[in-house]
Amino acid sequence: MSRALDQLSKSPFTCHIKGATLPRRFQQPTFSIYNIKTDPVEHVSQFNQRIPVHSKNEVLMCKIFPSSLGPVVMRWFNGLKTDSIDLYKQLTQAFGSRFVTNSITPRPLSVLLSLSMHDGETLKAYSGRYWEVYNEVEGNFDDVAISTFKNSLPTGHGLKKSLTGKPATSVYQLIDQIDKYKRVEEDQLQGRGKEKTIP
Repeated sequence: MSRALDQLSKSPFTCHIKGATLPRRFQQPTFSIYNIKTDPVEHVSQFNQRIPVHSKNEVLMCKIFPSSLGPVVMRWFNGLKTDSIDLYKQLTQAFGSRFVTNSITPRPLSVLLSLSMHDGETLKAYSGRYWEVYNEVEGNFDDVAISTFKNSLPTGHGLKKSLTGKPATSVYQLIDQIDKYKRVEEDQLQGRGKEKTIP
């Protein structure tokens, strides 16, 4: 117990960070707490967005960053070598290196290109699955996304015919057309349900 408390009294920060005081009128924002289940790069980015005015203040950024760490990550932070951190960049690089296994790597475009609607799958379920993959692909592939979605629909599907006759020129137009057909599909499914209940 005493060894653990001794470790807590040590700081990975160098003297000029440890001894510095925060600006008098500084009000610390509320940060999302990093719990090792999310991307460390995303966490640092969100942290930076919460205090953009002070992003050049190395001392403040170093002193405040630990308040965004959960209990497990604080154990890592407390275990850092004494006087090893002199810059905010050093701290975030050490953080990123330690939790790199939680990084979310973008999915390749080929995953989006290989998607297709399954037999019996509703348009609502398929479009949900499609946009989930689309959001994980890095880069701007809107034209590819529009044509791929249309081509991945079964031949004879009403939406495929509609998109062939009046092609969508943006992702927003495509989503709008998908939503119209989803409503039609839901009405048809509800209609079938009602038919079954009639004796």
